[in-house]
Amino acid sequence: MDRRAFLPRSLAAAGPLIVASLSPLLALPKAAEALGGTLPELDRPAPPFELAGVLPPGDQGQLSSGELRGSWVVLYFYPRDFTGGCTLEARGFQRDLQAFQAAGAAVVGISADDPDSHASFCSEEGLSFPLLSDPGGQVSRAYGSWIAPFSQRHTFLIDPDGNLRATWVAVRPSGHSQEVLARLRELQLSPGIG
Repeated sequence: MDRRAFLPRSLAAAGPLIVASLSPLLALPKAAEALGGTLPELDRPAPPFELAGVLPPGDQGQLSSGELRGSWVVLYFYPRDFTGGCTLEARGFQRDLQAFQAAGAAVVGISADDPDSHASFCSEEGLSFPLLSDPGGQVSRAYGSWIAPFSQRHTFLIDPDGNLRATWVAVRPSGHSQEVLARLRELQLSPGIG
């Protein structure tokens, strides 16, 4: 299986980046702690990961952050497969997947669910992007997105060099994919980029 089959075709937009700003809530350490740990800082290397899960076209395997180097990555954490909000959010990312890929971005979801649950979820919802399993919350904690026993609904935008460029916490699933796509395009089209 070619693990890069789900990666975007065009990486031409990579270049200098403009850093996204955090909301005032995230600037407060106590608020970040209440949301599941310390969020990683913008314009710094994103925490690395290697997790098992479901990789397109539905095979189980491992995926690491190193394998995604060279493309933008939308890394989104969510509580559980098959729940209302998580299903709505996944459908949004699937609906917009071709637009993300055209913009040079891979979409990757992470939750505490096991790979078998992810496989069922991908099959039932027709998802064609990786869903990774973080049952103990190790990666979720590194991203400040863990309140046991679940990952919290947070999203991170990582540039092709592996640096964190934007963060969303306590995400509302409806319309979130479009919000992330708009920010990605904004970063890529800002003066001095490309």
